[in-house]
Amino acid sequence: MSSVTVRVPAKVNVQLSVGPLREDGYHDLVNVFHAVSIFDEVVAHESESITVTVGGNWADRVPIDNENLAIQAARALAKHAGRTYGAALVIHKAIPVAGGMAGGSADAAGALVACNELWGLGLPFDDLMEIAGDLGSDVPFSLLGGTAVGIGRGEQLSELPTGGRFHWVFAVAEGGLSTAAVYAECDRLRAATGAEIPWPQLSDPLLEALGAGDARKLGAYLTNDLQPAALTLRPQLADTLEAGRQYGALGAIVSGSGPTCAFLATDAAHADRMAAALTTSGITRTAIPAHGPVPGAVVV
Repeated sequence: MSSVTVRVPAKVNVQLSVGPLREDGYHDLVNVFHAVSIFDEVVAHESESITVTVGGNWADRVPIDNENLAIQAARALAKHAGRTYGAALVIHKAIPVAGGMAGGSADAAGALVACNELWGLGLPFDDLMEIAGDLGSDVPFSLLGGTAVGIGRGEQLSELPTGGRFHWVFAVAEGGLSTAAVYAECDRLRAATGAEIPWPQLSDPLLEALGAGDARKLGAYLTNDLQPAALTLRPQLADTLEAGRQYGALGAIVSGSGPTCAFLATDAAHADRMAAALTTSGITRTAIPAHGPVPGAVVV
C-alpha cells in the first residue's frame, strides 16, 4: 500500500462544564462532543521519514515542524510499534485552525489511522485510543466520532445515543484563540468573583434532547463554561452570537475555546439560509452549514 487517505471530522461541544483548577494544572470536565460534517483529509504516503505538508483553508497557520500534532501522532504510533517508520503526511484543511473545533486533534487522529494502515500494523481501535489520549484531550473523540461524553480531562469517553440528525452553522472568525489562554482567562474570571466552583455534572435535559433528536430542546440547553472567557478575550463574538439568534438559531454558543460560534438550525434549509446571511452580513469571516453526528476518522 503506497498511500492511505483518512477523513476526520470537526467537533462542537454541546456541553462543556469546567470544574475547579486541579493541582496538575488541568480541570475536571464534563464534555459532550458532537462530530459534524466539516472534514480534514490526512493522506499518508510511503516515505523514509515522517514529514507533513498542509494545503487548503488556513494552511498557512498550521505548523509543519515538531509542533504539528499529526507528526507527533505518527511518531507516537511508531514508538508504540517499536520500530522506525516513515510517512509523508499531507493534510487538506477544512476545519478552522485554533477555532475550538479540534482541527489539530482531528489531524492527529487521521494520522494514527492512516499510518496504522500504511505500515500494516493492524493495531486494534483500543490501542489507537490509548495513544490518542496521550496526545491530547480531544484526539480520542476525533477517532470515535458520533456523540459522546468525555470526563476527566475529556479523554475518558462514553458514547451517547442520538435520535436523529442535527443541523448546524459555524461562524468562523478572523484569527484564532489559544485554548490555554482561554482556560487561563476562565480561571482569572472565576478567581475575581471568589465563588466556589461546583463539580461538573452531565445535563439530563441535554441528554434527553439528544436522545429524542429534539433540536429545539437541545438549543435551549447548550452550555459552555469557557464562553465568558472567550467573550472577554474577543468581545466582538457577542455580536456574532446575537446575529445568529436574529437569524432564527435555536441555540447559539461559542464552540469549545472559540472563537468559532455554533448555531443550531431547525433543518438543512434553515442552516443554508443562516450561513448565507451571516456570511453576507460581514460580521464573521465565513459561515459553514454542517450536520451531525458523523463518524470519526475513517479510511476513504
